[in-house]
Amino acid sequence: MESIAYVSRLNEFYRSQGFPPYRWTVNETAPLTRLAKPLNRCRIAMLTSGGVSRHDAPRFDPLARNDLRLDAIDADTSPHFFAISDSYYNHQDADRDINCIFPIERLRELASDGTIGEVAPHHYSGFMGRTYIRSAVVNEAAPRLAAQLRDESVDAFVLVPA
Repeated sequence: MESIAYVSRLNEFYRSQGFPPYRWTVNETAPLTRLAKPLNRCRIAMLTSGGVSRHDAPRFDPLARNDLRLDAIDADTSPHFFAISDSYYNHQDADRDINCIFPIERLRELASDGTIGEVAPHHYSGFMGRTYIRSAVVNEAAPRLAAQLRDESVDAFVLVPA
């Protein structure tokens, strides 16, 4: 099997859409840490960047650029109560089963069978859109989200990119 030249294809796609050359973030000092307790005792939340919104919330702009909107989603929201608004990936399968991009039921199953301790009260959807204002993410949006996660005593955070 031949590998996919993901980075070069992504760069070419963005260039064809009129975006400037993408400058990838390099994290050489990311504070990765081991879990402080076993996974089966951890509270887990997740974030999708797939343009997922509840039906009772405004939809994301499918052509967004630099959209740092972040929706808190109640963890007990029905998997049938979501809409996807993103024109940068094919979400036909996710339209039929939201778990493809926002695995809310899979996370509940992991809590139910004891693989994880519990599901956090909220999950998040946002940071959608081609983001060229990384300083706003690094210095404002991400710290604000981290504070919310700390307030909800989240132990681990699953990122589900689109």
